[in-house]
Amino acid sequence: MLNKFPIWKYLLIVAVLAVGFLYSAPNLYPDDPAIQITGNSTAQQITQANLDLASAALKEAGIEVKGLELAAQGKGGLLRLVEKKDQLPAKDIVRKALGGDFVVALNLAQTTPQWLRNVGASPMKLGLDLSGGVHFLLEVDMEKALDARRKVYEGEVKSLLRKERVRYRSLPELNGAIQLGFSDEATLEKAQRLITADYRDFDITSLERDGLQVLRLALNQAKVAEIREYSIKQNLTTVRNRVNELGVAEPLVQRQGANRIVVELPGVQDTAEAKRILGKTANLEFRLEAAADASRASTESFDFREPGRPPVQLERDLIITGDQVTDASASFDENGRPQVNIRLDNHGGDLMNRATRSNVGRSMAVIFIEQKPVSKLVRKVVDGVEQEVSVPSFTEEKKIISLATIQSPLGSQFRITGLNGQGESSELALLLRAGGLAAPMYFAEERTIGPSLGADNIAKGVTAALWGMLFVSLFIIAIYRFFGVLATIALAFNMVLLLALMSLLNATLTLPGIAGIVLTMGMAVDANVLIFSRIREEIANGMSVQRAMHEGFDRAFSAIIDANLTTLLVGGILFAMGTGPVKGFAVTLSLGILTSMFTAIWVTRAMVNLIFGGRDFKKLWI
Repeated sequence: MLNKFPIWKYLLIVAVLAVGFLYSAPNLYPDDPAIQITGNSTAQQITQANLDLASAALKEAGIEVKGLELAAQGKGGLLRLVEKKDQLPAKDIVRKALGGDFVVALNLAQTTPQWLRNVGASPMKLGLDLSGGVHFLLEVDMEKALDARRKVYEGEVKSLLRKERVRYRSLPELNGAIQLGFSDEATLEKAQRLITADYRDFDITSLERDGLQVLRLALNQAKVAEIREYSIKQNLTTVRNRVNELGVAEPLVQRQGANRIVVELPGVQDTAEAKRILGKTANLEFRLEAAADASRASTESFDFREPGRPPVQLERDLIITGDQVTDASASFDENGRPQVNIRLDNHGGDLMNRATRSNVGRSMAVIFIEQKPVSKLVRKVVDGVEQEVSVPSFTEEKKIISLATIQSPLGSQFRITGLNGQGESSELALLLRAGGLAAPMYFAEERTIGPSLGADNIAKGVTAALWGMLFVSLFIIAIYRFFGVLATIALAFNMVLLLALMSLLNATLTLPGIAGIVLTMGMAVDANVLIFSRIREEIANGMSVQRAMHEGFDRAFSAIIDANLTTLLVGGILFAMGTGPVKGFAVTLSLGILTSMFTAIWVTRAMVNLIFGGRDFKKLWI
């Protein structure tokens, strides 16, 4: 029978529309401005007492708190505010009330009902131009980068001298220069020849002090400039990798000046986690346990992270560091304890194999290194007014997380245990996988940024889209009468499906994306125009109403497919080659093409079949 769908097609259309309404519904619930609190490490817990203290400080300052939320197992806390303008002062108040052991960040808290969240429904993300976001300015500590590189060089130089059996005495650094002491001038000259042959990056000077011949190795200016440039580029790459690992939509990460990095995150989603991960410097060192008769100058004492265990003397020389890690993943060992599976590069694998092959039976320690940001409140005169200013700095913490006996030579793959829970193993794997920071960074600036085009312009854009939809609907109703009403209903379904699809795919809506939605409206109606015009032509040619409707949909199908596929191809090219706003336009355009083809061909025809199919109409209102 003409113009009749089988029952399964009707059920499929109803199911798709129901899913569309379900997953587009969260966009009706706007987010609350909020302050998020987490610990400096994954092992640190947030308690209700911490939230109560922060809430009391805000109320005392006259900032209204809408509600408090404590995450499961104390992983974080959230203070919902009433006004968005209160976020920045509230963050400073909470940070001062809780002290420096917590990460306090700006956020937006979802108001989506729990039953929608339970089925995975969430509002679509908005770009910086629509919702604003958070702006971080990270400053790289170049002196730490130079110190780290000097330590690497110092270890390599001492290893070279030991290999060539040149006796030396370790001396403390002086003004950034490595110092080595020798018993006589001949030994010093031999050491200088060896070092000069392998290392071209030092300005080498010698002097006599306290009966010792002292060789001083200072990095030359060219090498210092190279290290500084490498540090900012490495940190920039690492920050990008970490942002990608966090899954932040449409972020902006770019260099600013000689030692700063700008990070902008749209929508301010879980920025406490982002803030903690972005600036965290976590690295590893692998060292052998010192022999009982080792000299004090060649050893160093380290504490365990686990309380109650006595400190251990380790060799000062490093086997490898976390910089040689190429891949890391978190898992569990045979006893259900968290571990991190490590894969090293070729050079790191060779160093590890060489060190463990000749030291089977000795113990090797894994040291976890963390640069913890601290801030001190100092009184300074700013614009003629004395006030407390927070000055950022770092404190380095090195503690043993694992000390195990080497049973057999190790290669480029092994595992690390002794971590404080699954959260820490996942975080360490993420940091190592994304790449280590060449130098620690601190947050020189953090602020919320409003929509770049202004709320008024955005409101006008949305209003223009609504007026456009209204005029398109009135036009098609005036031209095609009742069929125009059906096309308008299908257009409304199309918008619902498009919002649902963007929410499901975590696509980011930008202002150019709104332009793509408006273009989608025109294309959806255009498909219906092709169908309805074809039906009119067939009726004018003397064809029966039922046959005309059937032929109208069938013969217009190929033209609709061709037109939409060419546009979809252009959308794919824009997405592949464009950036930022261009991608936002391409996403909504491409998804809109898919939804408009479904609503124009399937939904509209289903409504036509239900109303007109199988009935004897002599005249059609079209």
